[in-house]
Amino acid sequence: MGRKPKRDPRQRDGVLVLHKPSGPTSAGCLTDIKRQLGQSKIGHAGTLDPLAEGVLLVLLGQGTKLAPYLSEDSKTYSGEFRLGITTDTFDIQGKILEEKQVDLTPEQVREAVAAWQDLTEQDVPAYSAAKHNGKPLYSLARAGAEVPVKTKPVTIHAAEMLDVALPVAKFRVRCSTGTYVRSLVHSLGKRLGCGATLTALLREESRPFGLHQAHRLDDVLNDPERFAEKVIPMAEALPHWPRHQLTEALTALVKNGAWLPVAETPDQLAVETAGDKALLLDSEGGPLALVEAKVQNGQLKWAILRGLWA
Repeated sequence: MGRKPKRDPRQRDGVLVLHKPSGPTSAGCLTDIKRQLGQSKIGHAGTLDPLAEGVLLVLLGQGTKLAPYLSEDSKTYSGEFRLGITTDTFDIQGKILEEKQVDLTPEQVREAVAAWQDLTEQDVPAYSAAKHNGKPLYSLARAGAEVPVKTKPVTIHAAEMLDVALPVAKFRVRCSTGTYVRSLVHSLGKRLGCGATLTALLREESRPFGLHQAHRLDDVLNDPERFAEKVIPMAEALPHWPRHQLTEALTALVKNGAWLPVAETPDQLAVETAGDKALLLDSEGGPLALVEAKVQNGQLKWAILRGLWA
């Protein structure tokens, strides 16, 4: 067997809340951080289209294990769309397919935005990374091949109009993870009969982190000496989860795969039902495991979802 490659001493473990700029892809931003700051193990929790800017959760080292748990929560966006234009990508960076006159009142547009809250599914854009027979839809679209119409379930928790100056309107929406905001705009244009395309988008929050915690890409890349200060450590990377620090003996049991009785957890918070989740810390306060309360032999215990020890 070959030797395990040495870990770059610059590699960090945790979460970087990045303010992605409009223009580059999410993958491009990660590549810059990887190459310039020595972060060979890197990922993210919820991509942003090139047009979009705002909160992108960059996962570093052991932090990549948190992806499913940081991707599952809601996202909040503010944005702008223009009525009377339809594009192939559903945003202003695409090819214009149709232009129509806008003969609407601001109130009609407000009602259409509010109606997003009634949606339970949406069309997946042809220019997206969703796959069909193993191929991204965007690759089929760019090749001129027929792109199958796909839909996906969505939940729109809140939607409001911020400003209307026809044919332009500004909005805010809080939605389930994976929602295509440009599809929301496209469907609104269809319902109003004039077409609409997304012209700007800002992700304000990717719960549990918001824009006020985000670092701009240039600031991250241009100040490598302070990079570590910008990374949220593993023990603090799920601030919305209860945390329990274990004794040395209980730490050893968890590392051996044991399910701990919830009632025996030191400093127990009020966890009483199956399905509650928590972050366990080892005896020194380091990240140990992500756990979920499950019933085993009639007793509520912490089942290990993901080990975090090195």
